[in-house]
Amino acid sequence: MRGFTLSARSIAASVQPSICLRCAYGIQRGSSKAAVRTITSSTRRNQITAPAIGRTYFFANDRNSKSQELGSDTNRKDKISEVTERIQPSDTRHNVERSNPLTVPEAVSQPRLRRRDRLKREGQAGSDGALAPLPLDASSALSSLANSAPPMSLKRRALAFLSLTKPRLATLIVLTTTASYSLYPVPSLLSVSATQTPSLSTLTLTFLTTGTFATVASANALNMLFEPAHDAKMSRTRNRPIVRGLVSKRAALVFAILTAVAGTGILWIGVNPTTAVLGASNIVLYAFVYTPMKRLSILNTWAGAVVGAIPPLMGWTAAGGHYLTTPTTPGSTTTFQALKDEASALLFTPDATGGWLLAALLFAWQFPHFNALSYPIRHEYANAGYKMAVSFYPKLNARVALRYSMAMFPICAGLTYYGITDKGFLVTSTAANAWMLKEAWRFWRTGGGETPQAAKAARGLFWASVWHLPLVLVFAMAQKRGLWSGVWRSLVGEEEDEWDDEEDTDHMTG
Repeated sequence: MRGFTLSARSIAASVQPSICLRCAYGIQRGSSKAAVRTITSSTRRNQITAPAIGRTYFFANDRNSKSQELGSDTNRKDKISEVTERIQPSDTRHNVERSNPLTVPEAVSQPRLRRRDRLKREGQAGSDGALAPLPLDASSALSSLANSAPPMSLKRRALAFLSLTKPRLATLIVLTTTASYSLYPVPSLLSVSATQTPSLSTLTLTFLTTGTFATVASANALNMLFEPAHDAKMSRTRNRPIVRGLVSKRAALVFAILTAVAGTGILWIGVNPTTAVLGASNIVLYAFVYTPMKRLSILNTWAGAVVGAIPPLMGWTAAGGHYLTTPTTPGSTTTFQALKDEASALLFTPDATGGWLLAALLFAWQFPHFNALSYPIRHEYANAGYKMAVSFYPKLNARVALRYSMAMFPICAGLTYYGITDKGFLVTSTAANAWMLKEAWRFWRTGGGETPQAAKAARGLFWASVWHLPLVLVFAMAQKRGLWSGVWRSLVGEEEDEWDDEEDTDHMTG
């Protein structure tokens, strides 16, 4: 009521100085609804944000007592003139001055369907058609944590040296090694005799994972040691420990040597010499072949793919040690000829086919993954002096991703054909491979150029590759040949010999 009183007075003061208060009330009652409708329809039609009306507009009478407000004509005129400054007398819709407007986002004022479509378009491609910035790698994140720790503290040093290992990448490599180790076909699966075999014991698995992580840490530390000037030019690597000065080059070199010696020694003594040689060769390939090759030729991606394919072979040779006719005793010296014979038995016999197939799987997977991963930072690679296909040959980059996505189908089929997995793996792996192939096809169709469509396709291929590898490996381990029959035998208490006798009898009667 006070608001109506104040509005009527303002109209009376602005329209006609001699109008009485009762007439002003009548004018206010007749125009209030129309004014509200006009404001509402105009706001909805023109998408004008709702104005914020000051508290004095509605509660101005509360500031003064009734005696002060109505006691004299002077006070009343002053009060009316104060309010009329806020109301435009020439505007019949009573638009209020926005002294402190309440801003409403445009997205809120839009209808729901339009707002959803607009947000979808903005999510698919930005104004420049680029992907969202990639998050910092684990080394950069750990370097930031180390930098925030107290100087000369144990936490600061531990985090700095841990960041040298590239822990996220090292963990992925250890997992692929372990998956290959678990997929090795052994007799009497899930029986006590299988787990008591020296090459399949828990201690051997511990040596394998520890030694593999140490060798990978050495290779990654050497990689950072050789590239601080180039890492400083890229957003994802400029926070690495050597670039920020958290670890000196001398300390990084000592760390790389110690982890190389420790990792190779653990694999040699705890697993077998062949696995140790594979781990040492990975250090050499990654640090002294792949790293300098990144600034020389786009073929560095193929060299890096070989590095990623070796860990599955390490897991396979670690599990296959019990098939050797003359296994080496842990801790004993081995001649070169004995080492050669062991490597031939573990890597170049029909029993090693599964290991090579898993290595081929990791080799092929790296191309769709890395080619999509490198797309949003293609210009940074070029500015840092790296020769990457995504920077200089975008069509080739997309074509290679498609080619190796197609190679996943025969590789997974080979795992079933050679008895590593059962036939159900053909179905599950085909579904995962088809998903990544679809995204690689979309990326190839765009040509991998500077378009929003290429950015969207690269994002889809990247996430498909991220999920593809763990899905395929989990499917392979869950559908390993003989796994569920071994579970059944352990549940019903039947021995393997009984199953063999039944199969022989069925074969003879058939």
